[in-house]
Amino acid sequence: MVEWPKNNDALGTANRGNAAESGLCTLCTSDCKGKCETWMSSMVGRKLLYPRDFGATTSGARNTTHVGASYNSLRIQGYNYGSSGLKNGLSNDPDDCLFTNVSLEGSFGATEKTTFKLPIMTGALGSTAIASKYWDSFCIGAALSGYPIVVGENVVGIDKEAVIEKGRIKKAPELDRRIQTYQRYFSGHGAIIVQLNVEDTRNGVAEYVVEKYGESVVIELKWGQGAKDIGGEIQVNSLEYALFLKERGYLLDPDPSCPEAQEAFESGAIKAFARHSRLGGTNLQDEAAVKQDFMESVAYLRKIGFKRISLKTGSYGNEALAMAIKYASEAKLDLLTIDGSGGGTGMSPWNMMETWGVPSLHLHAQAYRYAKILEAQGVKVVDMAFAGGLAREDHIFKALALGAPFTKLICMGRSLMIPAFLGSNIEGALKPEHKERVFGHWEKLPASVTEKGTRPEEIFAGYYEVQKMVGKTEMANIPYGAIASFTLADKLGTGLQQLLAGARKFNVGNIVREDIFSANEETAKITGIPFMLDVDDEKAVAILKA
Repeated sequence: MVEWPKNNDALGTANRGNAAESGLCTLCTSDCKGKCETWMSSMVGRKLLYPRDFGATTSGARNTTHVGASYNSLRIQGYNYGSSGLKNGLSNDPDDCLFTNVSLEGSFGATEKTTFKLPIMTGALGSTAIASKYWDSFCIGAALSGYPIVVGENVVGIDKEAVIEKGRIKKAPELDRRIQTYQRYFSGHGAIIVQLNVEDTRNGVAEYVVEKYGESVVIELKWGQGAKDIGGEIQVNSLEYALFLKERGYLLDPDPSCPEAQEAFESGAIKAFARHSRLGGTNLQDEAAVKQDFMESVAYLRKIGFKRISLKTGSYGNEALAMAIKYASEAKLDLLTIDGSGGGTGMSPWNMMETWGVPSLHLHAQAYRYAKILEAQGVKVVDMAFAGGLAREDHIFKALALGAPFTKLICMGRSLMIPAFLGSNIEGALKPEHKERVFGHWEKLPASVTEKGTRPEEIFAGYYEVQKMVGKTEMANIPYGAIASFTLADKLGTGLQQLLAGARKFNVGNIVREDIFSANEETAKITGIPFMLDVDDEKAVAILKA
């Protein structure tokens, strides 16, 4: 098993806990005081693209030995001549071929195109307390940065204030809050996507959304995710609330209506109940039945008024992957998100997350292979997003290249949540009167923050850019977590621009599989991306022999 390094002396970053492949800690806590790369980038932004203490240090690469098959065993091509993709009348003159001229804008969709400023999107932020507490920071940061955000499953079902009568929602304040907050700051790029699971379908979430918000919302069918192979879970610390959720139709474990469970809870032996969602498709016993059910679901969503529909699938095996790509393509869906094992979650059984499903690199490589088979048959392949343990700008480049030209977005979960935690903690410490509203954990700023500054204008590199976008008056309403999210997005975007410029691609849509190579032969075999010493070897030999 590969052990990922916990610190980077060149950047001055360190993980508090065990490091995952993404560079994040395996357990990311909302009260963390730093200093992983993503956490630091949420304050200083693009400065963290470079080694620390410039002028007093030199630095050297450590990531030159690649063991096993993962995204870290793909390397990015660089070229010593040429350019492509320059827009707005720019030429291949060196004065125009600047990384700042690289365009990261793009779009996805079968007929109704959704544009974005940065080729990323959030993972599904659903019924966990984390998603609810920090929603304003997540969604305002996404709206200002111009990338899509996903409202995950069960948001209506767990809302005590929601009113559901005979499968029809009469009132859904939490869902309304999430959609309306995003729409308030929507910049014309990105989208808000609302996800449906079994319970959401029964509760009439799709009907409520389309009647109230119309074409402004993308609706998403959910088959699964990479972190678990069962329905979504949350932890419930109240017996009363657990009984309420059971009444709403959810599975609670243990059963809160069981007298023994109630006694155990009262005595402190049980401190929480786990709320679970149902598995989908259990009444479908063969591929033909799955396809029929899926096509009927899509047809119904179109009938009631949705113009844009997406599908989220998990790290199932080859059959389910092929079904997802083919059905989504035939149904002319706008986006298919493929989530590999190795990503993250708000709450999933830990050993399930560690051991089930197909790892991201392997799953994404197979997705490309299956998409090419459909393309060869003349099928217009659905636009795709890849997800599962991706956090940095190099991950974005590699995943886009691995799935090119089908992959339009990279779905990032925990990495896009970290700035919301950090910003909220800073706001709570600097403005104690905001603490309960922003869910700040700190009484005072730690040294890891004060070394950057003691005012938000000093701490966040993106502060004035956000202020320029919203105006000085509205700036008072922007949570610090959203400023931190914007700052991280700026770092990711700038880093991606630099990588693309090095590959002589000045438009993210020009990225191709040849822009990466495999660092070992195992990765080459799995991905179909050639081993680095084989790439262009014939051209090299021809030059030498000419």
